[in-house]
Amino acid sequence: MTAPAQRLVFTRVAIVNRGEAAMRLIHAVRDLNAEGGEQIRTIALHTDEERTAMFAREADEAHALGPASARPYIDLAVLERALVACRADAVWVGWGFVAEDPAFADLCSRPGITFIGPSAEAMRKLGDKIGSKLIAEEVGVPVAPWSRGGVDTLEAALASAARVGYPLMLKATAGGGGRGIRKVDTAADLEAAYQLTRDEAERAFGSGVVFLERLVTGARHIEVQLIADSHGTARAVGVRDCTIQRRNQKVIEESASPLLTPEQTDEVKAAAERLAVAVGYVGAGTVEFLYHPGERTFAFLEVNTRLRVEHPITEVTTDLDPVKAQLHVAAGGRLEGTKPAEKGHAVEARLNAEDPDRDFAPSPGRIALLELPSGPGIRVDTGVGEGDTIPADFDSMIAKIIAYGRTRDEALARLRRAMFETTVVIEGGATNKSFILDLLDQSEVIDGKAGWADTSWIDRVRDEGRLVVHEHSGIAVVAAGIEAYEDEAQVEITRLLESAHGGRPQVQHKVGRAVDFKLRGTAYKVTVLQIGPHRFRVGVEAGGAEHVVVADVERLGEFHTRMTVGGELYRPVNATHGPVHMIEVNGVAHRVTRDEGGVLRSPAPALVVASPVAVGDTVAAGAPVLVLESMKMETAVRAVRGPRP
Repeated sequence: MTAPAQRLVFTRVAIVNRGEAAMRLIHAVRDLNAEGGEQIRTIALHTDEERTAMFAREADEAHALGPASARPYIDLAVLERALVACRADAVWVGWGFVAEDPAFADLCSRPGITFIGPSAEAMRKLGDKIGSKLIAEEVGVPVAPWSRGGVDTLEAALASAARVGYPLMLKATAGGGGRGIRKVDTAADLEAAYQLTRDEAERAFGSGVVFLERLVTGARHIEVQLIADSHGTARAVGVRDCTIQRRNQKVIEESASPLLTPEQTDEVKAAAERLAVAVGYVGAGTVEFLYHPGERTFAFLEVNTRLRVEHPITEVTTDLDPVKAQLHVAAGGRLEGTKPAEKGHAVEARLNAEDPDRDFAPSPGRIALLELPSGPGIRVDTGVGEGDTIPADFDSMIAKIIAYGRTRDEALARLRRAMFETTVVIEGGATNKSFILDLLDQSEVIDGKAGWADTSWIDRVRDEGRLVVHEHSGIAVVAAGIEAYEDEAQVEITRLLESAHGGRPQVQHKVGRAVDFKLRGTAYKVTVLQIGPHRFRVGVEAGGAEHVVVADVERLGEFHTRMTVGGELYRPVNATHGPVHMIEVNGVAHRVTRDEGGVLRSPAPALVVASPVAVGDTVAAGAPVLVLESMKMETAVRAVRGPRP
């Protein structure tokens, strides 16, 4: 699709991004360098805390921006000084941070640095959610009813909502990544959400402008991958279905859409190309639509004037490298040849450091174990390695697991296998691995044409109690009990040896040990007795009933174990951090905690953004005590118990 390699107009590319995004650019540049021709050097701009992060290690050069708390990735003055200091002649922004900030594109033009992306003018026209809707209407792209501009006061918002009609989405024009967006069903909801949404958008994106849009219920989320050159050619190269979302953040994406006909696919591609041509777009971009399966209608949503996280599924189904294409068109190259055809099917899952058992609370920390999948049809994009730290200052991404198959069924099967083969241990943290595995077994995901698997499906069924995995919870409690027993036994052995060295050996004469645990709100009393070198008798009491099992345990390493109970073989992965035992049993994760008598702990380093209660207040079980912000997410810390009778 692209022209033969030509002499590039830049050789020193600074990366204004981090983690997996930065590594994506580094890989693309290494490919180009290996092909020959003028060599490009990559320059990682990083926070002080990320000096040893993978992307800073792997780039040809690294330049510090300052502490993460100062938010240097969106501080234009800091970035300008860094770009000049590192002698960059081009800059790549990936997705997030300043990727859609036209002021940053303007900044690059002043010292003559090539911005690898669209012009500031095109970004202003399309990146602004309000402006892009107006352009979409001009070029004949269908748009859902909306406020036709920003609503700058609550009174204006209420008046506009009455005209457009509920339910609505309240959105920040500069929002993204699930932030700056709230659903409102009534005027009371709008009154409660209006200022919160403005404030969140102002903190995250530097603009509190919001607008209203009619909620298209029962909709699928469809997006089109664009690439355009500076010679008037715009090509829509792939269509993705990103319907499986949680709180407006995508969890599973696939290409192509299992729902659209070839004619509908051509229709949305043509609409995306008209938008790009209308503003003289150059570079990679994404046009998003909502699709209503029952009515078979599209509604334009927005334009992302950048690559999206999920671009690899388009990449593997078209054989187009969009990052290399970005570099090509930024250097003045033409898009030549035929448009790449989509073939086969690809599905991507986002593996995140978050805890589904704690309402997806962020779970940053040091990665003690990282085992990523491989094999036929599997690709993994990551920006971390074993020993690296998932920081609390940024998003929770660990890796993107991408599976390709000749058919959708084969791709889904490969993704299930790949997720099962993935093992991550975060000190004090958790991942959403078992949640994804459960998702991939749901009929709404398996049958991609189920009309009621819409963008709010996950949130809806979670409220109904589904997508909470309890499988192997008894084995997890047994494994946690044995772990606690062995930890205490080791303490006793150490005390014996140390006291014996002084001439007065001391040892406590206990037969078996009991410990109180909690798992998903259920209390367990676990009693463990070692009855052989690798055999344990474990009694588990819960709800007045007691079960006794015999477990044979074989340690395979620091975290991996083989355990046989009742003739069944299990493969627990055990990680203990303070009072918390993270036990994964055959792919299902369980947070087993020692009962601490009502002590509440933050799930991660975080900023307190709200405190609904005061000292001396009486709270009910499940009531929010604090609201925290960490890793781009707000999390409520809730009371584990209410007042005693």
